Amino acid sequence: MRLVGPSGEQVGIVPLAKALELAQEYDLDLVEVAANARPPVCKLMDYGKFKYESAMKAREARKNQAHTVIKEMKLRPKIDPHDYDTKKGHVVRFLKQGDKVKITIMFRGREQSRPELGYRLLQRLAEDVQDLGFVESNPKQDGRNMIMVLGPHKKKTEAMAEARQAQEARKAEAKANPGRSQNPADAEAPAEEPAEA
Repeated sequence: MRLVGPSGEQVGIVPLAKALELAQEYDLDLVEVAANARPPVCKLMDYGKFKYESAMKAREARKNQAHTVIKEMKLRPKIDPHDYDTKKGHVVRFLKQGDKVKITIMFRGREQSRPELGYRLLQRLAEDVQDLGFVESNPKQDGRNMIMVLGPHKKKTEAMAEARQAQEARKAEAKANPGRSQNPADAEAPAEEPAEA
């Protein structure tokens, strides 16, 4: 068999007995890494440590894995400006988190005869959030509803990494200034003076 040493160096082609002897000498395991090779390749390693490191890498890969989520936001054609701003804020938050957003305009009664109102509203929303996302699916009528899908410019994994970095920065800031309040509004508020009796 071809033997690879503990630090990755090539030992050469050795008989099985010699390989087992070297494994005992180094207090390591003899692990077959390429059974189909001619001759088979074995390596001297701490197998328990190898399995542990593999599991840690797999866990880290799963942690960084992102599932694509489609969030939904429902609007009406005659939406109030303040309500529109609130809903737009939610759409902005979803796009910043790297999620897709499905926007649905619901028509009722006579509103169904004026689909251009919904179309204009969807176009306005798309223009308002164009720096964070793009129109993935153009507005289309689906019965009583009109649907449009917005996709984020940055991937979910990038958004997750940025959020993690921001959280670590806040933790570091909190450790550096332990006496300070986390809420800046608390720091600006003057202390109340006791009332005289």
